[in-house]
Amino acid sequence: MTSRRRPMAHRRRTTVHPRIRSSIPVAVLVILVAMVGLRIASASTQATTSPGASSAADTSRSIGSFPTPAVGTPDAPAASDLSTSAPTNAPTGVPAPRPATAVVAAPDARFPGGLLIADRGNGRLLVIDATRHVLWRFPRPGSLPGGQRFRADDAFLAPDGKTIVANDEQHQVIDRIDVRTRKVIWQYGRYDHAGSARGYLSNPDDAYPLANGNLVVADIKNCRIIEIAPSKRIVKTFGRSGVCSDRAPYTYGSPNGDTPLPDGGLLITEIRGSRVVRLSPTGKVLFDIHVPALYPSDAQLDRHGNVIVADYSNPGQVLAVSPRGRVLWRYGPRTGPGRLDHPSLATPLADGTVSINDDFRHRIVVLDPKTMRIVWQYGRTDIPGRGANRLFIPDGHQPIPAGTAL
Repeated sequence: MTSRRRPMAHRRRTTVHPRIRSSIPVAVLVILVAMVGLRIASASTQATTSPGASSAADTSRSIGSFPTPAVGTPDAPAASDLSTSAPTNAPTGVPAPRPATAVVAAPDARFPGGLLIADRGNGRLLVIDATRHVLWRFPRPGSLPGGQRFRADDAFLAPDGKTIVANDEQHQVIDRIDVRTRKVIWQYGRYDHAGSARGYLSNPDDAYPLANGNLVVADIKNCRIIEIAPSKRIVKTFGRSGVCSDRAPYTYGSPNGDTPLPDGGLLITEIRGSRVVRLSPTGKVLFDIHVPALYPSDAQLDRHGNVIVADYSNPGQVLAVSPRGRVLWRYGPRTGPGRLDHPSLATPLADGTVSINDDFRHRIVVLDPKTMRIVWQYGRTDIPGRGANRLFIPDGHQPIPAGTAL
């Protein structure tokens, strides 16, 4: 069903009847007019700064659970899908937000160089700016090796800004893409063939390019994390291929995340056991915690060293967990426009907000954990598509630095 937010009632302008105005002294009239002006100005200011204010055209949809992507019934154009600042309704089951005490940072402050999106269902990569204009896209004719298709579920810009590494879990390969020519210039894995032997992968996930030119990837079904050199030689392995148990640093239970950290270490996410492990640059376990998620996905560290992790479930959730395993906050409404359906990556941003790809609701959203409100969105909720402001199962994203040449 569709629920509409009631538009703010139009405030009637206060006037003084002509007969009364003519019968009172001019001085009193001046005082009355001044008081009325102040009242109107105050009301206008409150309407502008209220955290719940939004366009009268704002609409939202609520649907039931569905295990696989489904095409929704189109809504009328929604302000929450078109505006860069209007938040959606407060989600069901989440405490009412506190009144805002500061202006939320402009979207271009969150994505100073744009946002890279792995739009898996559409088989493409996009880079958009904060106003939703597409700056770069992949592939185009001649981009891929002959006979191959593209279905990347994650993509990350290399530190030098010249290439993008995309892991295509469905096709068992990792691609390195030249940003300027938009061509695959390097590939690891055997296309459409899973395996554990040299040169093979089995459901690769989160292939990150490193500053030294290597890349690191979570090889999920082989239960290992490997670092691969440009020569395609495996230079480092974390875990034991085929041994799938959560006993870091010796073995890992189906790892699906391997986020490189500024200190040279890794943050590893394990599906089995629902664990997140932080490794030092030398491979020492700094912490190994359980997170209360059915299917933890692609954990990240925020600026305070806490874990931000998505729960790839429906209804899904995003959690912040301390290095000792204490839940600091949780976002996971079970119904309504704020519900998440299989979110697979939550990225902490510099202003304290968190960007989330909400895979099966076909959108990228930005959450403000202080108010538990969605404050920005790309894609129409529950409406997959390929045109402007449309996505189809977006499975990965990365804010990219300012000054990136595309």
